[in-house]
Amino acid sequence: MAVKVLINRKVTTENVAGVLGLIIRLRASAARQPGYISGETLMSVSDPERYLVISTWQTIDDWKAWLDSNERREIQKKIDELLGDETEYEVFHYPEMNAATLRSFRGWEGG
Repeated sequence: MAVKVLINRKVTTENVAGVLGLIIRLRASAARQPGYISGETLMSVSDPERYLVISTWQTIDDWKAWLDSNERREIQKKIDELLGDETEYEVFHYPEMNAATLRSFRGWEGG
């Protein structure tokens, strides 16, 4: 089951170039990992120092393998040093839809 990893970072103006450069390196490395699907980096409209990376993986095990890899840890350490704080991660998956759940949706034909 696919998972989406939300990665929150508070990036001060003076660190934007350095952090974004490292995020690009992380994404390029992640793209070579088994199970990687996609990634995107977003900046908050209301708080331009708040960045959100959304990373999509085929399975939670694929994400965990990348999370535990030495390559990722080395780059992440540099990001955290620039930020002066640890990066936060939160993993989500799509809810499983079973017949009982689907019956509550209008137009569901059942089966």
